[in-house]
Amino acid sequence: MTEIRNVEADLARFRTRVFAVSVMVLLCFLLLAMRLVYLQVIRHDDLRAQAESNRTSIVPIVPNRGLIVDRNGVVLASNYSAYTLEITPSKTNGLEQTIDELGKVMDVTVRDRKRFKKLMEESRSFESLPIRTRLTETEVARFAAQRFRFPGVEIKARLFRNYPYGELASHVIGYIGRINQAEKAKIEDDEDQANYRGTEYIGKLGVEQSFESQLHGVTGVERVETSAGGRAMRKLASNPSTPGNMVVLSIDIKLQKLIEDMFGERRGALVAIDPKTGEVLAFVSKPTFDSNLFVEGIDQENWAMLNESLDKPLLNRALRGTYPPGSTYKPFMALAALETGKRSASTLVNDPGFYMFGGHRFGSPESDRKGIMDMRAAIIYSSNAYFYSLANELGVDTMHDFMKPLGFGQITGIDINGEVRGVLPSTEWKKNYYKRPEQKKWYAGETISLGIGQGYNNFTMLQLAQAVSTMANGGVKHKPQLVIATQDVSTRVRTPVTPEPAQSLGFKPENIEIVRNAMVAVTQGGTSAGVFAGAGYLSAGKTGTAQAVSLNQKEKYNAARMEERQRDHSLYIAFAPADNPKIALAVIVENAGFGSTSAAPIARRVFDYWLLGQYPNAEDLVAVSNGQATAPKGKPLVASTVPWPRGSTTTTSSATPMTPASAR
Repeated sequence: MTEIRNVEADLARFRTRVFAVSVMVLLCFLLLAMRLVYLQVIRHDDLRAQAESNRTSIVPIVPNRGLIVDRNGVVLASNYSAYTLEITPSKTNGLEQTIDELGKVMDVTVRDRKRFKKLMEESRSFESLPIRTRLTETEVARFAAQRFRFPGVEIKARLFRNYPYGELASHVIGYIGRINQAEKAKIEDDEDQANYRGTEYIGKLGVEQSFESQLHGVTGVERVETSAGGRAMRKLASNPSTPGNMVVLSIDIKLQKLIEDMFGERRGALVAIDPKTGEVLAFVSKPTFDSNLFVEGIDQENWAMLNESLDKPLLNRALRGTYPPGSTYKPFMALAALETGKRSASTLVNDPGFYMFGGHRFGSPESDRKGIMDMRAAIIYSSNAYFYSLANELGVDTMHDFMKPLGFGQITGIDINGEVRGVLPSTEWKKNYYKRPEQKKWYAGETISLGIGQGYNNFTMLQLAQAVSTMANGGVKHKPQLVIATQDVSTRVRTPVTPEPAQSLGFKPENIEIVRNAMVAVTQGGTSAGVFAGAGYLSAGKTGTAQAVSLNQKEKYNAARMEERQRDHSLYIAFAPADNPKIALAVIVENAGFGSTSAAPIARRVFDYWLLGQYPNAEDLVAVSNGQATAPKGKPLVASTVPWPRGSTTTTSSATPMTPASAR
């Protein structure tokens, strides 16, 4: 009986267990069914998209960067495609070991390693960085056969920027370089972020930087099917990229090269402007640099050479170099006297060769004539005493208020970044500039040297060129313009860049005429008469000599006893033809002495080229570059027959020529 009860108890327990297991199984199947419904119905669309994403990949298509051409269509910046060997540091099995092993497969120089190290410092470890560029087909094939040995290393086909003329006009054109962290952060905050997917380069300087939005183009996308290993199998869909627009500059690159050649190894700047439009015809800063050095990431040696050089080749002297204008300021001082009524053109002033004020003797070393001077004679013979006394009569604030609208000490608004303001002094400026109370006070003696473009006066050649251009244009000021058009690569439709409206400064025509006639006389019987002897046109100009270092009151300037970089700067401003100006310019040759010695001869050849279509012969070009020229030597060449660049043929785009016929 007891055994029967035990059996029944066991059966009951068994049935309970079976029921419990059955319930558990049923619950499991129910959960599976619910999960299946959730995945197949509720999350169907989402999971399908994820599966499709695993199978496909969206690849950005980087657009071709737009060309940069001069006013005649000469290509100054273009693109070429090449293979690069790239490393993603985070994916390698030891970076140094990987590079060493790569060196056994192909040539990896010490310079390549240094450049790669510099790129790593500016990038993240998961970014692909080039260690070798411009691979040959043999190198590509050699690496492809051993690719399995190098995780994190791959060959990519990329577009590279090319500047065919190297150092020519490098400060204007600028360059592109790899996007750094600061630029990435700025792009990420910008609404144009999507347009830079896949892009690793951006404009860094000059037109390349200032017109980045035009040159970059629109990034396209490509949808590709990928394998389990992430390799592209086939293209599913494509939205092509849109190439960047071609940017047309106002400069004449042949004139630009002529000017750079005339500077030779000397330092300085020249800006030439069309007075009637504001178009910049030449924008020279010497010395220059090779823009191509920056495209692939500049190595430490070249960077040190450029950055530490005493000549400062990276400094855009035309845009950012500031200098006292010296005697080139005198025509504007004369105009200020006439416009304010402080002095008439017939007022006579005695010039004994110096000017006494407050017990101090202000010398006149560059004046080549003494005696009684009216305004015309003071400009022709560059009388310092005349303009010392005029500065004293005008006062610093009156000078400031007159010179400011002309653009001195102001941002001109030219269409490339980086312009500096310089210094146009006033009593208010000094109060704000200096910190100590005794430094804030303006002293009467400080006004005197301002009259001859010295003292606190400090301007760029761009400002000086704009001012003389305004003078040439009868007091009507134009904003300087370097880019005159953009052109769609596909449609070839050109869109002119509309200049800002001109601004009349309200000068009286008779006052402008007095100063202009005096500047014409400078080229006929004054300080630049020898340089412009025999010119086939009438020009107006003014020489200038500006101190690079200050001298004591009793110390006499002697160039022979001074170090080269302490000697005076040579300046010249001019426009031509005098009765209908087509070109105006300002030029400085650093530490080169009197304006008639080095600066004026460069201006003469610029006018000969632009107005007469003449190009200096080899002998004359050497004389100018050595600071040993006056009027042109020998017979000039016909500019249109000079090969471009000299010794080769011209490479042009389809842009419409815009140079005056006389200069072609």
